[in-house]
Amino acid sequence: MEPTAGPGQLLAISDLHISYPENRALVEQLHPTGEEDWLIVAGDIAETVEDIRWTLATLAARFRKVLWTPGNHDLWTHPKDPVQLRGVARYEHLVQVCRELGVLTPEDPYPVWQGPGGPVAVAPLFLGYDYSFLPAGCATKAEGLAYAESTGIVCNDEYLLHPDPYPSREAWCRERVARTEERLAALPADLPTVLANHYPLHRHPTEVLWHPEFAMWCGTELTADWHRRFRVATMVYGHLHIPRTTWHDGVRFTEVSVGYPREWRKRSQKPGTARRILPMEEREEVEAGDRGAAPGVGRGRGGTS
Repeated sequence: MEPTAGPGQLLAISDLHISYPENRALVEQLHPTGEEDWLIVAGDIAETVEDIRWTLATLAARFRKVLWTPGNHDLWTHPKDPVQLRGVARYEHLVQVCRELGVLTPEDPYPVWQGPGGPVAVAPLFLGYDYSFLPAGCATKAEGLAYAESTGIVCNDEYLLHPDPYPSREAWCRERVARTEERLAALPADLPTVLANHYPLHRHPTEVLWHPEFAMWCGTELTADWHRRFRVATMVYGHLHIPRTTWHDGVRFTEVSVGYPREWRKRSQKPGTARRILPMEEREEVEAGDRGAAPGVGRGRGGTS
């Protein structure tokens, strides 16, 4: 693990969605508070490799260290992207882009933050989801998907996020969870962690979704106890477009999404501002945030967002 020293802040942001010009402008305005700041980018930068590269290159030139974990939009094989790689091949291509830019990924050794609030291992994760956050009354993935179809709430992942060469997204998720669990278990037993993943590690943040069936595309029950097992100081996530902080079992869960312009224009806080993860402030009150309409959802087949 790579240590660092000195002052600074560990910051985090996600769901930049820079295909929107207003959101690209937010990235252009995003700067560190000082020379030692680190930035976690917790997924959903854009749908094209070119836009992902531009964003990470811009941020890597400003922050002392940038850590990236993929979101579902980053992994889409979108018809507008000249790079038509699918599944694992697309993910590995994005990892290579990050390495060219000096950005850390879930495939790299976890760095140790030695600034204020440290030492803490900062682990960008790529886990996926396995449809285990089922709607009430549904016992299987098939039942859950049928119910979602009946409500018109279907994530565009069903059409754009391919698991190749795995037979399914849930199989890919299970492999990623097993590999990541082994790596986290190997960390020193006295070292706290900040775990950053596009999806929350526990289901409770999805309880405020306007469309609870969208939770199926938001994580896995396989990580339900990780916030306790791995000495988590803060669990950083995005995806829901409901920026807020909650506490579960005494552990801080912080969503750091920017979201779409139609969402952030309604909020009182300044858009495009990275959240401070360390040094941790006095225990925050639970923030109500905004109830979320599911991001990246299509109304049945052919939906776009």
